[in-house]
Amino acid sequence: MKIPRIAYAAFGLALFIVIFDQLTKAWIISGLDLQEMGQVTVLPPIFNLTWVENRGVSFGLFGDGSARWYLSVFSILVAGALGWWALKADRRLLIAAIGLVMGGAIGNVIDRIRFGFVVDFLDFSGTGFFPWVFNVADSAISVGVVLLIWDSLRSEQAAKVGGAAEKS
Repeated sequence: MKIPRIAYAAFGLALFIVIFDQLTKAWIISGLDLQEMGQVTVLPPIFNLTWVENRGVSFGLFGDGSARWYLSVFSILVAGALGWWALKADRRLLIAAIGLVMGGAIGNVIDRIRFGFVVDFLDFSGTGFFPWVFNVADSAISVGVVLLIWDSLRSEQAAKVGGAAEKS
């Protein structure tokens, strides 16, 4: 099977996200020893580095760690499905979105398998608008999902415009 050139962009972006995510987590765990310190004030009161062991999924669901392996398998399946989708995709925005979500999913599943939890540390709760602590992988997933929605809306709009032009 020949891999389309554009798909390499999704795989490359996913690999970059996984590496960057794991490097930042390694720095937080070993270099900064944030687990022992708990929190480091960076830009008071807006931004802190805060140690959080996320044993569940978003917003504390399954926070008791009971779904560790289910979440790991699900994340691997999602990453695999996204990889397959990348082989079929032909739009740059869609490829970027797929790469971001795929990389974020793999970055977090590595933590789940290694530690039994996902290491979260980026804390903007001091703003009063965003109470969750997250990581690079979470950020990539969030941005990727927004780009998926944006790409879908753009594609729908283009289809409507194209369909209207064909009818006239």
